Amino acid sequence: MKKAAIITIQAIGTFSIIATALPLLTAEEWYVRVFDYPRVQLFSLALLCLILYLWLGTRTRKRDIALFSGLAIAVVYQAIQIYSYTFLSPVQVKQALQDGTQEAFLSIMVSNVLMTNKSYDKLIALTKEKNPDVLLLLESDSVWQQALVPVTKNYPYRAEIPIANTYGMHLYSQLPLRQKRVLYLLESDIPSIKTFIQLRNETWVELHAVHPKPPVPTEDPNSRKRDAEIVMIGRDIADSKYPVVVAGDFNDVAWSRTTRLFQEVSHLLDPRIGRGLFSTFNANYPLLRWPLDHIFHSDHFELVHIERLRDIDSDHFPIYIKLSFAPQNKYEQVEPTADEDTQQEATETIEEGLEEACEDSTSE
Repeated sequence: MKKAAIITIQAIGTFSIIATALPLLTAEEWYVRVFDYPRVQLFSLALLCLILYLWLGTRTRKRDIALFSGLAIAVVYQAIQIYSYTFLSPVQVKQALQDGTQEAFLSIMVSNVLMTNKSYDKLIALTKEKNPDVLLLLESDSVWQQALVPVTKNYPYRAEIPIANTYGMHLYSQLPLRQKRVLYLLESDIPSIKTFIQLRNETWVELHAVHPKPPVPTEDPNSRKRDAEIVMIGRDIADSKYPVVVAGDFNDVAWSRTTRLFQEVSHLLDPRIGRGLFSTFNANYPLLRWPLDHIFHSDHFELVHIERLRDIDSDHFPIYIKLSFAPQNKYEQVEPTADEDTQQEATETIEEGLEEACEDSTSE
């Protein structure tokens, strides 16, 4: 029995080491990039295997020492990756005063509704309860558009893209919008939105809504187009003269190389750093969850509140954020920056994605 347990631990431990090492490769294939997601799970798995093997193993043979070393390295490496999204880390975004002026507040709710989901009433009730200034829906088609009229009628400003391919997008706002642009950056059926929203204090804020394809066999065999779209938006934002907010389902986790590249290129802040994971996917599997839905913003804002909301029968939990426009504190928050090597990496990422998109369109 002990021997069987040791063999099982060896097998699981070896898997956790390999799964930790694979994302270090620059390969964009889905079976490599998929291991960017479960950092918390791999940390827990490697730590458990390390403890059990120390308890059961012989600890004298070379293969034992190699496994111990590999597991220890995996535990430390994964801990470093997720550290920023724990309460042990300093916050990247300052906490705003709850009693600040309402004219400076901006609240946003993002919900990937799952196109086949029929629980419209749950999202309607949640929207009425939170009453966000901006409601961003992803995977929303014409059926969802019609079903949510009882609540979206209260949002006079909107951009509706009811596509039935799981990449539909609906942006509803109680605040004025201008220059609404629906963009198809890399694929003719994958939209994003760029617009400007006016706060109650009359400040205009640049707002981007995104939802690129994930690198999975049923969608895209590699991450090139997803990575390129994310970085292209980051490059666009870097030249903005306005306060900026980017929201959506990145189909990428907060700690991945691509999302960090996006932050460095765009100089945007992540309000989750120092506050928690706020894992929004997968709502159906508690042990397999990671943060896929993001809201980044420029250093013009402080955080009033961020919350992962209750289940609406989608495979994603909605996420809600309330920001306070505080330009007087702009330079008190350290924004990510990109050096020359990072800018070169961003350029190469975009070029590879454009090349991939061109090849796909030629083959169709």
